[in-house]
Formats: sequence, structure tokens, C-alpha cells
Amino acid sequence: MKNYVYFLTLSLFVFSACTKKIVETFPTEPEGMKSAESLDVLLQEQANQLSKEFIITDGHIDLPYRLKVQNFKLTKEFIGIPLETEKGDFDHKRAKEGGLDAPFMSIYIPADTQKDGTSKILADSLIDMVTGIIDAHPDHFGYGKSVAEVRANFDKGIVSLPMGMENGAPMMDDLDNVDYFHNRGIRYITLTHSKVNQICDSSYDTIRTWNGLSPFGEKVVERMNQVGIMVDISHVSDSTFYQVMELSKVPCIASHSSVRKFVPGFERNMSDDMLRVLGEKDGVIQINFGSTFLDGDLQKEREAYHGQIRDWLKATHNLTPFDPEAKELMDAYKMEHPKQFYSDVEKVVDHIDHVVKIAGIDHVGFGSDYDGVGDTLPTGLKDVASYPNLIYVLLRRGYSKEDIEKICYKNVFRVWQAAEDYASNYKG
Repeated sequence: MKNYVYFLTLSLFVFSACTKKIVETFPTEPEGMKSAESLDVLLQEQANQLSKEFIITDGHIDLPYRLKVQNFKLTKEFIGIPLETEKGDFDHKRAKEGGLDAPFMSIYIPADTQKDGTSKILADSLIDMVTGIIDAHPDHFGYGKSVAEVRANFDKGIVSLPMGMENGAPMMDDLDNVDYFHNRGIRYITLTHSKVNQICDSSYDTIRTWNGLSPFGEKVVERMNQVGIMVDISHVSDSTFYQVMELSKVPCIASHSSVRKFVPGFERNMSDDMLRVLGEKDGVIQINFGSTFLDGDLQKEREAYHGQIRDWLKATHNLTPFDPEAKELMDAYKMEHPKQFYSDVEKVVDHIDHVVKIAGIDHVGFGSDYDGVGDTLPTGLKDVASYPNLIYVLLRRGYSKEDIEKICYKNVFRVWQAAEDYASNYKG
């Protein structure tokens, strides 16, 4: 009998040791757990738990511009929308459900404002919107002007709304605007967007005015370092990226980019060499969730299937995709055939895996682009309630609790803190 007890004890000890890395927050297995299904349930439970235990930050949420398009106003009629709504990808209720604690609100500045001179006016109005939402709902939202402030809000159960500016056009031609927008709460600036601007060239633009950074752009990067604004290299041309890496005294972020390996030729994503350099400079890429950023093969298939839908609508309903009546039919078709139109959460983790392989675990995070990529979000990541699905896949692929904590927030906070520290120690 003693030998039997010894053998049973030893067997349980070995089994526990082998599974500890995956289920370390659950020290005892449910009685009778022997199947893969039971382990799957356990991982899902752990994913939900970790999404609440860790701060989750996301580099890019386009809520402000979505609300602007909807004619949002800081009035009683509209002010409840950020708390709970059926529209869009973000609201407070879903953020809490998914464990999202520090979503960077994108102050998105379209390229056409560079021509009409309205970029700074628009930036101020969107910042006013975000600050107005925070002030109207202090029990739900808080300012996120520093790493310490976000941590304090997390401890109180409040969702922080740090802000990043997408497109540096509002700097106009005045370096003092860098200081101005830092004082307004901007904590990163994406140097350009879809067109070349006064700072640098864009990955989306065939015109390469500066072949990287402009002389003014070099000064903007330097001033951003000095005041504590993170430099965001999403959207910039490859030459701009390499010049920023050489110039910046502080690690940089790519707030909402993905890996070029899976979408060959797509300059908006980062090449393997760029990932290596970003890692060597201690920066972080935050993975974009849009299907067009994730899977080049799927993009080709999407275009073909959209052609089939056009033909089907015409033949069976005498409609075009632009007719109001067609939207419901098209949505139903996509729901029935998701693999033809959408990537999935597994592909997002493929991108994370690749970054870890090339740059290391310390250099990757989340940069969903929720409310910014339209009807291209992958299956399993349709809104901000979905982060546990992502953590579940990370667990299933063997990422440790410490790894996941880095991906959820620690990597980005390291860069953010470095920006703060450099600015506080800077002596001009």
C-alpha cells in the first residue's frame, strides 16, 4: 500500500510540474481533469483572469474621430455614448469586460487638413472631446498623462484615456507646438499619416519629398524627446524609420503596425530588418488587428469574393453594394462565410510570434486600430471585449504569465517611462 501511495504521489508531482508554466495561477487541477477539453476550459478561465489581473494597454483606438463623424457633442443627449453603445468597437462597458485599462485615444488628423491649414484646429477639438468625456465620467474614465497616473487609475478600477496624435501635421511649422500638445496631454505622435507632410515621408505615399525626415522633422523628433512625447513610426516610410532610429535618444513605438512577412510588399507593415533594429533600440511594435495588415493572401481572396457578392446582388436582387438595401444582405453573407473575408485571432498571434522570434519578447504589444479599420477586424477580436481571446491563444502556444504581462503593458510602459525619464533629466 505504501508503494502505491508513493507512486501516486510521485506521478501527481511530475504532472503538476509539467503543467505549472501554463496553469500557474491555478495550483490545483479540477478533480478528474484528464481531457484536452478540460485543459482548454482551464486556459480560457486563466485568460479571463489575467485580463483583469494585468493592465492592458492598446496603442491605437480611433474613438474620437468615430464620434466626430457621428456629430458627437458633450451634451446630455450624447454624453452616455462612450459608456455603452451598440455602435463601433469601443465603449466603457466592453473595455471593462475585456480588461482594457489604458487605450490610447487616437487624435487622428486626416492628410487633407495639411492643405487647408485646419490640422491644429481639428487636433484641439478632438482633444477637447476626450478631456470632456473624462470630466463628464470621472468614475469611469481618467486622464493618462503618465505611467504613474495610469497605474493609479488601474488600482481604482478606472479606465485611463491617454492620447496619441496620428499625424504630426498640427505641429505646423512651429516647434513650440510640440510643447503645446504635450501640455494638452499628447503622449505620442505618429509623425505622418497617408501623405508626406512637413515632418517626413509616408509609407502610403509614392512621393518621397524628403527621402526620410525633413530638416524640420529632425528638430521635431529632438523636441519630442526633450518634452517626453514618444516617437511613433507607424505610417512612415522605411527611410524615415531608419533615420528616426539613428536620431532619437529614446526608444520608439510603432503604435499600430504589423509584420511585413505575412503581407509582402506592404510598406505600412515592418520588415524583419526593421524589427531587429527596433528591438536593438529597445522599442516596441504594437500589432494592428486589421485583416488587411495580417494576411496578404486573404486580401486577394477578399477582393475576389467581393466581386462575387457584387455579381450575386445584381443577379438576384438587382442591387449594387452601394444601395442601402444591400448592406444587410452583404453582412449576412459575410457572417455565413467569415473565413473568406476575415483573418482571425490566431493570425494576430502569428505576428506576435514572429516579432518575438526576430526582436524578442520585450518588443511587442497590442495596437488594435479599433474603430479605425472598418469591417476588417479578425474573427475572435471584433471589439474591445475580446482581449481574453488573444491571451487564451498566447497561453495555448506556451507563453508564460510573465511573457503575457510584458505584451499586455510592460513593454510599452518601459518605453513610455524612458521617454518621461529622458525629458525629466534633459537640460537644454
